[in-house]
Amino acid sequence: MKDEPIELSFARPARHQNVSLNERRENPSAGGVRLQKVLAQAGVASRRHSEVLIDAGRVEVNGKVVDRQGMRVDPNVDIIRVDGVRVNVNEDTVYFVLNKPRGMQSTMHDDMGRPCIGDIVGERVAAGKRLFHVGRLDADTEGLIMLTNDGELANRLMHPKYEITKTYMATVLGEGDRALVSTLRKGLELEDGPAKVDYVQVVDAHNGQSIIRVELHEGRKHIVRRLLKAAGYPVQRLVRTKIHTVQLGEQKPGSMRALNSSELASLYKAVGM
Repeated sequence: MKDEPIELSFARPARHQNVSLNERRENPSAGGVRLQKVLAQAGVASRRHSEVLIDAGRVEVNGKVVDRQGMRVDPNVDIIRVDGVRVNVNEDTVYFVLNKPRGMQSTMHDDMGRPCIGDIVGERVAAGKRLFHVGRLDADTEGLIMLTNDGELANRLMHPKYEITKTYMATVLGEGDRALVSTLRKGLELEDGPAKVDYVQVVDAHNGQSIIRVELHEGRKHIVRRLLKAAGYPVQRLVRTKIHTVQLGEQKPGSMRALNSSELASLYKAVGM
């Protein structure tokens, strides 16, 4: 009897191995855990269906297609993919999205006693999870900030060469028009050099104010505020709503959630992991 088509599940909260490039080995671990068991524990498929995936040549370990059953892997080190999608198998590595409230510092601790994101994640830090933030938002800027203990992914997401796009919604003084859109797309000369957006849209404009959607991969300090001010539209409120494909959605200020596996897989792909 033929096996029925297998639908993969990547529904559980995202977790994966934290592996530096020089730690990635060409061959899987001689010891460790059987591959089909790791796939089943990761929620990809049952052990039996995981064996079918392996037989079909749909599973890779460290870049090589697995061609036999019974292979053992180390979930803390080996890179495992199914149908080209990286599978998250290390439960020690965590990824969160926080909706940072306005007035909160983007640090785990503040020497001046000001509110900081460490106040929100304190319980997890105390439990042994050394979380740190991926990039920063200034105290007056709200919205999406990612927290993880995966140093390699965090560093790549912040590295300019990968051009990871961030999306902001800015409430500004002045009613935006096509001239503003054109100006931001062409770019402006700032005190530390030229800058421009990847995409801009006037979402709404009335009563002397506008809501402007801005997308850019620039990482310079206060770049959105400085660009809009230079264009003649000073920012009154700024919210980051998206990093690459990870969106804030309906999260309330101060709330946290785990990234799901599809979000994490998209980030891996964007930074070549």
